[in-house]
Amino acid sequence: QVQLVESGGGLVQAGGSLRLSCTASGRTFSMYTMGWFRQAPGKEREFIAYIPWSGSSTVYADSVKGRFTISRDNAKNTVSLQMNSLKPEDTAVYYCARLRPGSTYTRDLLRYDSWGQGTQVTVSS
Repeated sequence: QVQLVESGGGLVQAGGSLRLSCTASGRTFSMYTMGWFRQAPGKEREFIAYIPWSGSSTVYADSVKGRFTISRDNAKNTVSLQMNSLKPEDTAVYYCARLRPGSTYTRDLLRYDSWGQGTQVTVSS
């Protein structure tokens, strides 16, 4: 497994922006597909976006498409989530995760085998 640490969460007003980062340990980060998920109070964890090792063919949940952008810097072992036009319903704990090596690209969180501790994002109205 790989160790993942998220950062960049905080409190922001509706319409504002935040940028989350996730730093991974190890020297094989560039080989992994990485994903972002979130979990709001009382709700199940849900898929936000994933990015393959090459950075191409990114996929987003409909709820964030056009507002969020996932990117990665393999030289720095980081994956980021730029969040714009934030809404109160975006309030959640955000997690980055690694897709289990060898798995087909998927939104299914059960296919992700390493998770960060999460970072809180709160959007006020």
